[in-house]
Amino acid sequence: MTDASERHSQAPAQPPVRDSGPGERARGNREVSPTTEAEAEAVALQTDRDQLFDRLQRLAAEFDNFRKRTAREQATLSERANERLVKELIPVLDDLGRALEAAAEHEEVKLEEGVRLVHRALAELLAKEGLAEIETDGKFDPHVHEALLSQPSDADEGSVIEVVQKGYKLGDKVLRPARVVVASPEE
Repeated sequence: MTDASERHSQAPAQPPVRDSGPGERARGNREVSPTTEAEAEAVALQTDRDQLFDRLQRLAAEFDNFRKRTAREQATLSERANERLVKELIPVLDDLGRALEAAAEHEEVKLEEGVRLVHRALAELLAKEGLAEIETDGKFDPHVHEALLSQPSDADEGSVIEVVQKGYKLGDKVLRPARVVVASPEE
């Protein structure tokens, strides 16, 4: 009976604890089911993905709203600029109307005077807006001049000898280059 009493006095048998390696997803020295941790990690990744996707959609909507608002503001600004320019051109249109009335009455002196008045008013208005005539005295400058042809001349080679069409700049930007004839050496 010593055998039997020895068996009862021993502690109940526990399953052996096994060391788990890094590839077995263990915590401490207890083994964790790989599917449970993988599922938890997948749920966490899906949550992160959903949050990032939501942020991306909001950002895309904000950008779309910004783009639409900017387009509206530019259209409004353009309308205001055009409105202001047209409003300033109305008196010039009135002067042209008066010049045409004078032409209908065959008053050549009044017609010439009216056309000069309209030309001066329009030139002053455009100068006020920053329009300037391109200088054509001196040497040919390919940045602001367009050479239509070259002619033998007594003038220095490469100098402008005739202006075919005036050129204009708005600020520093060339709107239309001056079309000129350039001097070439005499044969």
